[in-house]
Amino acid sequence: MRRELCARIVEVLKQAELGLPVADLIMKVGISEQTFYLWKTQYAGLGSDQVREFTQLFEENARLKKLLVDLSLDNAVLQDDLSKKLPSTR
Repeated sequence: MRRELCARIVEVLKQAELGLPVADLIMKVGISEQTFYLWKTQYAGLGSDQVREFTQLFEENARLKKLLVDLSLDNAVLQDDLSKKLPSTR
């Protein structure tokens, strides 16, 4: 995640904690109410460095999950091919 977005998330959440009404805040920043509450649940209490690290870990986790699915599929295809080529030992 870009450094500016991390800083923006932290700033928006801090303004909300200081008592700025959410409706005014989301209108000022140009985000939806859903985005604000998503940020609040995911990033409340974190600093901008922690938000960036959390987001990078989240993105890496998603990438690794996709890689796992791809490799599992490759493995299944190879095992299927191998079982067709080898004689049965029954």
